Amino acid sequence: MSSLWSQVNPTAASGPVAAEDVASQSSAKQADAVAGVTESPGGLSLTEGSAGGLGRHLGVVSCTLLIVGRIIGTGIFSTPSSILSSTGSVGASLLLWVLGFILSFCGLFIWLEFGTMFPKSGGEKVYLEAVYTRPKYLVTIIFAANAILLGFTASGCIVFASKYVHPTCAPSPLLRPPSILVAAGKTATTWSERGIALGVIFFVTILHGLTPQTGVRLMNILTVFKIAILVFIVVSGWVVLSGKTSVKDPHANFHNAFVGSSTSSNNYATATFKVLNAYAGWSNVNYVLNNVRNPVQTLKIAGPLGLGICTLLYILANVAYFAAATKTEIEDSGVTVAALFFENVFETTAERALSVFIALSALGNVITVTFAAARVNQELAKEGIPLPLGNKFWASNWPTGKSPLPGLIVHLIPSVIVILGPPMSVAYPFILDVEGYPMQIINFFIVIGLFYLRWKKPDLDRPFKVWWPLAVFYFAAATFLMIAPFLPPTNGVGDTPPLPYYLYCLVGIGVLLFGAAYWAGWRVLLPRVFGYERVPRKEVLEDGTFVTVFSRKKVE
Repeated sequence: MSSLWSQVNPTAASGPVAAEDVASQSSAKQADAVAGVTESPGGLSLTEGSAGGLGRHLGVVSCTLLIVGRIIGTGIFSTPSSILSSTGSVGASLLLWVLGFILSFCGLFIWLEFGTMFPKSGGEKVYLEAVYTRPKYLVTIIFAANAILLGFTASGCIVFASKYVHPTCAPSPLLRPPSILVAAGKTATTWSERGIALGVIFFVTILHGLTPQTGVRLMNILTVFKIAILVFIVVSGWVVLSGKTSVKDPHANFHNAFVGSSTSSNNYATATFKVLNAYAGWSNVNYVLNNVRNPVQTLKIAGPLGLGICTLLYILANVAYFAAATKTEIEDSGVTVAALFFENVFETTAERALSVFIALSALGNVITVTFAAARVNQELAKEGIPLPLGNKFWASNWPTGKSPLPGLIVHLIPSVIVILGPPMSVAYPFILDVEGYPMQIINFFIVIGLFYLRWKKPDLDRPFKVWWPLAVFYFAAATFLMIAPFLPPTNGVGDTPPLPYYLYCLVGIGVLLFGAAYWAGWRVLLPRVFGYERVPRKEVLEDGTFVTVFSRKKVE
């Protein structure tokens, strides 16, 4: 027994294992078996996977705020004008926001079933691994390619730094300099915008990496602040509808609301991606379940509560936008439609306040997204996937022993590249599209996996079970959203000119195919060419984190 433990934990002292340690390990294994949780590809159990870091420190309130803070970011302030341009009418735009809510709740219930069956960090990574067990590590590497290469938070940093008109809109007097610079009364340049965006992502990386508890507190404070902003917009919208403001006809957009509706499937699919991106975050707790107290019960409460709060605020905020401005004004308002709302309702006196509101909302979203993304990166590194400098470093909680700074660095690198690369006015809408498409493919296979497990493993313990028609509806929507973007849009160019309308789909597919090619080289090609096999073993790092590492064994 002591030799076995020495292999698992090279730092453990030699000698017999204490009876209480044996009992603890046995109890943990029994708990894993009762929960119906399979081992990961690297052989880590639920108990081993949750070891290290701050442990289980998130309760229902923090988890609800984690979901709300992830969902409410830049989308509700930034994309309604783009969605209106794609759908062509106010009525179709509002229906798309309702459809996004329905699809998000269907997805939430599917993820609740998976999350309560497999209560461990990683989200889609865990669920894909539970279903698609062969070839080993294939889905892990494919998911890793998407999570690492497209898991950046550049869009939030860009909105914090700038407020560009949407590229499909004509030049408008509503074009503003960067939002945070508006509040400071400064003049914007391209590199000052990029410098601010870089400052945001570096600040958040250091915040979560070196002061994790402060990061969680600030994340919760900013989430409450974002809720307050939307409540203020909603109440202001009610006042506008009552006719007690300078807005001439607040009900104009709601007469003949469906006039001008688009007939292009591509337009609706692209707009749906943006709506779903605005709702994205309902699965945020699934990524950090190793840090959640009583994860099954907490997930069942926080998920519906968080998404429900955001849905109510989103629908009412859109009504407020449409009450305060005409359809033409909203279409020409550019990326930040909230600026038009505040200008029409409060005139120019509220411009600087709005700039601060949007900037802080974007900052809060970046903090929340980064918190979860770093832990997904850490879970991938724990599995032993090949990374520069070795996966043990990237799986660790260095340097504090409480937070995965290496996982944050993995998240930081692609964010910096996107911020410094393409022009921001093109980058923002393209990022929204390219982030959404590969996730639709992943979601498609997860729903198939749900049906497969219902058929093959009907006796698995399911603390929550989604009603199957909801899963079928979500499956149909995911199928449509994979196909429709390839259909030509009515304007022939889509919403990311000068880039081809289908480019974001090809980029997303290319990232997933790159993951498959990486797996083939790592697991098949290189071992065959050089005549070795990879032998896995578990190690325990100084911070208590379990990690799978591979050694090479020569094949005779």
